[in-house]
Amino acid sequence: MMASSYNAKEEDGPHSGSSTNGGTGAAKNKKPDNTAFKQQRLPAWQPILTAGTVLPAFFVIGLIFIPIGIGLYVTSNNIKEFEIDYTGLELGSPCHDCSKNFTWNSTTPCVCALNFTLEQPFESNVYMYYGLSNFYQNHRRYVKSRDDRQLNGDPTSLMKPSKECEPYRTSAETKEPIAPCGAIANSLFNDTLELYYIEPNGTTTAIHLAKKGIAWWTDKHVKFRNPVDDKENLTELFKGTAKPVNWRKPVYELDPSDPENNGFINEDFIVWMRTAALPTFRKLYRIIHKKPSTTSTLPSGRYILKVTYNYPVHSFSGRKRMILSTISWMGGKNPFLGIAYITVGSICFFLGVVLLIIHHKYDTRSNSADIPN
Repeated sequence: MMASSYNAKEEDGPHSGSSTNGGTGAAKNKKPDNTAFKQQRLPAWQPILTAGTVLPAFFVIGLIFIPIGIGLYVTSNNIKEFEIDYTGLELGSPCHDCSKNFTWNSTTPCVCALNFTLEQPFESNVYMYYGLSNFYQNHRRYVKSRDDRQLNGDPTSLMKPSKECEPYRTSAETKEPIAPCGAIANSLFNDTLELYYIEPNGTTTAIHLAKKGIAWWTDKHVKFRNPVDDKENLTELFKGTAKPVNWRKPVYELDPSDPENNGFINEDFIVWMRTAALPTFRKLYRIIHKKPSTTSTLPSGRYILKVTYNYPVHSFSGRKRMILSTISWMGGKNPFLGIAYITVGSICFFLGVVLLIIHHKYDTRSNSADIPN
């Protein structure tokens, strides 16, 4: 790197604030002071990119990224996943009648059953998700329509919810405050999914679905809490509040059999309250734990998915699906990250080869040539 001497004082003339000769009302000089900072003469390091530094960088990036990408892609492909759509829009679907006739105002639940086959057994823990499409949980007004203080068990917010919850802040009939308030809680996913395995001899066995452990620990123990009072009965704690408009039962009846999974700390409710960033998303519904024996968690064969159809999606042209998936150290099935690493590594390696050829073919300059001032 070449360095040249430079004297700013010779060019800049007198310092700012000095007066000119021959005048009592001389104009003030507006030039910045002749300092290293204001004249941009601070020490700086400017790298000179040469073939000897650029080409190895391209090859190193390529050789690092490509193996990492292959490893991520292979790991993602080893994750087993099965998905079945049970929206029921097609005429031949077992859930067609439920999809056509069921609304939020329906009082009688609609039940349908879908048969499917797993070609390969699922090992280790299996995670059951429900998926929705064309549901915009990322809408600004939808995301803001909640009261975090109420969900944290604050007694004042329980009886006086935030105005952000409008129009789901108070009941239109009883004028009582809604608990939990807001559009997010009002649209809680409430389909019931049950899974059955058909044995080779034709008998049907119910698959145990664990409903606890599906929510984040911080959500379960920090962000969501039931109101605290001398009364231990949740019915008394929520007395004077109304259920959300689209709910069939109040919040203290979400899981009456388990006090640790009832009210605001119900894990299905907590999972739903964590809004999705995209209109097509999936949320964890249940966990199928691996059996202590050597048998597969879900052996290959025929299964029945029994659906209690409570969540209509026809109004927003949405679709519903059930997903069974295993996981790995990198999470669920997602080949994008591996493909991205392979693509970037391949591009860098290719550019390195191209630049190397150009350098050897056209670089006839002397390596000792000085850079002109």
